[in-house]
Amino acid sequence: MTSSILDWIWSESFWLPQNVTWADLERPPPGEEYPRMRDILYALPLAVCVFLLRMLFERLVAKPCAQILQIQAGVPRQAQPNAVLEKVFQSKACPDTRTLEGLSKQMDWDERKIQRWFRVRRNQDRPSVQKKFCESMWRFTFYLGIFIYAIRHLWVSPWMWDTRECWYNYPFQPLSAGQFNYYVAELAFYWSLMFSQFIDIKRKDFIIMIVHHLATIFLITFSYANNMLRAGTLVMCVHDASDIFLEAAKLANYAKYQRLCDGLFVVFSISFFITRLVIYPFWVVYSVLVESWEIAGPYQAWWLLNGLLLVLQTLHIIWFYLIARIAIKAIFKGKVAKDDRSDIESSSDEEIDSSSGKNPIQTLNPKDNNHTGNPNGDTHDH
Repeated sequence: MTSSILDWIWSESFWLPQNVTWADLERPPPGEEYPRMRDILYALPLAVCVFLLRMLFERLVAKPCAQILQIQAGVPRQAQPNAVLEKVFQSKACPDTRTLEGLSKQMDWDERKIQRWFRVRRNQDRPSVQKKFCESMWRFTFYLGIFIYAIRHLWVSPWMWDTRECWYNYPFQPLSAGQFNYYVAELAFYWSLMFSQFIDIKRKDFIIMIVHHLATIFLITFSYANNMLRAGTLVMCVHDASDIFLEAAKLANYAKYQRLCDGLFVVFSISFFITRLVIYPFWVVYSVLVESWEIAGPYQAWWLLNGLLLVLQTLHIIWFYLIARIAIKAIFKGKVAKDDRSDIESSSDEEIDSSSGKNPIQTLNPKDNNHTGNPNGDTHDH
């Protein structure tokens, strides 16, 4: 039964080009290696290591940096203990008018007093600016490091300069150590985000981000399994590039360097446009959609992959519209706009304007993958 299910999930006729089998990819020529699905499992224990490394980084590096910048943890004001209101809060953090009226009659409290209690209670769960700073500093460090590694690998790779090289002799293309390390590092990072999603700053797009991370993990795993690594490395590199500036803008915002924050956000907007609306569609997607058809020919999974890439491009357009609105305000008003999405509470006067989810972004991470932009929130794009 289990074998039949696995055979159906990993059907060669779906995932691989015609006349290619999984066994073919298990028998590379002497001196060469092809991707093997079991090797990608190394990403799971490595994800635990990445998660632990993040904990150490935030405690030993990011937190001291925050203290040097005088970003304090702060102690939020505590709401007055009240069993009735707490029970309602657990199911509805922002009660509607009808609920407020019912609570007012039940407790003989003024509605404004009840609203004030809920506002304090919501803010009680808000993460401190220092915690946000530490999270963003970790992501900034990872994106910067992995992007530098990817560029060093891709710079000497012929498919970076001629994308048709992604498809010559596909899928019988040798696996390099640089490709393997890059793929495993990215996959481990997104698995670690899955772990940490439940302890990180909880944002309104929590469910969307879970879906985003799962989709990103699926795409990375899928492209590794059927040896679409050359195109995959290009996709991941393009998405990581702009995230560096977004996380840097967040760091500047938390440190109250407003001009630097505004400037970095504008740079992020420009880099997002160049990488996601120019390079990605006209270089990467074109190669996967057109060049692969001409050289390797389509197969069933080819339609799935291209469909997902085009959906991602649609999201890029939507996200850029939202990002551009914020960037224009930063240019003409001198300050990044307020955000109504980033954190769990919804105080309209304490957040920075955004979109996503990531990505989302927030939704795509990505890496998102994801990923819209807001200096006080998260990004999601991959």
